[in-house]
Amino acid sequence: MKKKKQPVFLSYLGKCRNKYFITALGFIVWLSFFDRNNFITTASYRSQLHKLQSEKEFYETEITRNKEDLIELRTNRANLEKYARERYLMKRDNEEIFVILSTKS
Repeated sequence: MKKKKQPVFLSYLGKCRNKYFITALGFIVWLSFFDRNNFITTASYRSQLHKLQSEKEFYETEITRNKEDLIELRTNRANLEKYARERYLMKRDNEEIFVILSTKS
Protein backbone atom coordinates (compact mmCIF):
# COMPACT_ATOMS: atom_id res chain seq x y z
CA MET A 1 0.00 0.00 0.00
CA LYS A 2 1.12 3.52 -0.79
CA LYS A 3 1.68 6.02 1.96
CA LYS A 4 -0.69 8.90 1.91
CA LYS A 5 1.02 12.27 1.63
CA GLN A 6 0.23 14.67 4.48
CA PRO A 7 -0.37 18.34 3.92
CA VAL A 8 2.63 20.55 4.53
CA PHE A 9 1.26 22.29 7.62
CA LEU A 10 0.65 18.93 9.33
CA SER A 11 4.24 17.89 8.79
CA TYR A 12 5.40 21.12 10.44
CA LEU A 13 2.92 20.59 13.26
CA GLY A 14 4.52 17.24 14.01
CA LYS A 15 7.92 18.89 14.37
CA CYS A 16 6.46 21.59 16.61
CA ARG A 17 5.32 19.08 19.23
CA ASN A 18 8.86 18.79 20.54
CA LYS A 19 8.89 20.10 24.15
CA TYR A 20 12.17 21.97 23.66
CA PHE A 21 10.84 23.74 20.58
CA ILE A 22 7.66 24.77 22.39
CA THR A 23 9.67 26.00 25.38
CA ALA A 24 12.06 28.00 23.18
CA LEU A 25 9.16 29.47 21.20
CA GLY A 26 7.37 30.49 24.40
CA PHE A 27 10.57 32.06 25.72
CA ILE A 28 11.09 34.06 22.51
CA VAL A 29 7.47 35.26 22.52
CA TRP A 30 7.76 36.25 26.18
CA LEU A 31 10.96 38.22 25.60
CA SER A 32 9.61 39.86 22.45
CA PHE A 33 6.30 41.13 23.73
CA PHE A 34 5.83 40.79 27.50
CA ASP A 35 9.24 41.42 29.02
CA ARG A 36 10.31 44.78 30.42
CA ASN A 37 12.76 45.18 27.51
CA ASN A 38 10.41 44.25 24.66
CA PHE A 39 10.63 45.55 21.09
CA ILE A 40 8.33 48.54 21.59
CA THR A 41 10.12 49.73 24.71
CA THR A 42 13.51 49.28 23.10
CA ALA A 43 12.45 51.32 20.06
CA SER A 44 11.14 54.14 22.24
CA TYR A 45 14.37 54.12 24.26
CA ARG A 46 16.41 54.36 21.06
CA SER A 47 14.43 57.33 19.78
CA GLN A 48 14.70 59.04 23.17
CA LEU A 49 18.46 58.38 23.22
CA HIS A 50 18.85 59.90 19.74
CA LYS A 51 16.90 62.98 20.79
CA LEU A 52 18.97 63.40 23.95
CA GLN A 53 22.23 63.00 22.04
CA SER A 54 21.23 65.74 19.62
CA GLU A 55 20.28 67.99 22.55
CA LYS A 56 23.63 67.23 24.18
CA GLU A 57 25.50 68.28 21.02
CA PHE A 58 23.45 71.49 20.84
CA TYR A 59 24.15 72.42 24.45
CA GLU A 60 27.85 71.59 24.13
CA THR A 61 28.17 73.99 21.18
CA GLU A 62 26.21 76.63 23.10
CA ILE A 63 28.50 76.23 26.11
CA THR A 64 31.64 76.68 24.00
CA ARG A 65 30.14 79.71 22.25
CA ASN A 66 29.13 81.28 25.57
CA LYS A 67 32.56 80.64 27.06
CA GLU A 68 34.18 82.39 24.09
CA ASP A 69 31.80 85.34 24.49
CA LEU A 70 32.53 85.52 28.21
CA ILE A 71 36.28 85.57 27.62
CA GLU A 72 35.82 88.30 25.01
CA LEU A 73 33.68 90.40 27.38
CA ARG A 74 36.15 90.03 30.24
CA THR A 75 39.15 91.03 28.14
CA ASN A 76 37.78 93.79 25.89
CA ARG A 77 36.17 96.79 27.60
CA ALA A 78 34.63 98.14 24.37
CA ASN A 79 32.82 94.86 23.72
CA LEU A 80 31.51 94.86 27.28
CA GLU A 81 30.05 98.33 26.80
CA LYS A 82 28.55 97.35 23.44
CA TYR A 83 26.97 94.23 24.98
CA ALA A 84 25.51 96.23 27.89
CA ARG A 85 24.07 98.86 25.55
CA GLU A 86 22.48 96.32 23.20
CA ARG A 87 21.28 93.79 25.73
CA TYR A 88 20.20 95.91 28.68
CA LEU A 89 19.56 99.23 26.90
CA MET A 90 22.10 101.05 29.06
CA LYS A 91 23.11 104.58 28.17
CA ARG A 92 25.46 107.32 29.17
CA ASP A 93 24.26 110.37 31.06
CA ASN A 94 24.17 112.66 28.03
CA GLU A 95 22.45 110.19 25.65
CA GLU A 96 18.91 109.21 24.78
CA ILE A 97 17.84 105.79 23.56
CA PHE A 98 15.03 105.19 21.12
CA VAL A 99 13.86 101.58 20.83
CA ILE A 100 12.36 100.71 17.46
CA LEU A 101 10.33 97.51 17.35
CA SER A 102 9.54 95.98 13.99
CA THR A 103 6.33 94.04 13.52
CA LYS A 104 6.52 90.94 11.40
CA SER A 105 3.51 90.27 9.18
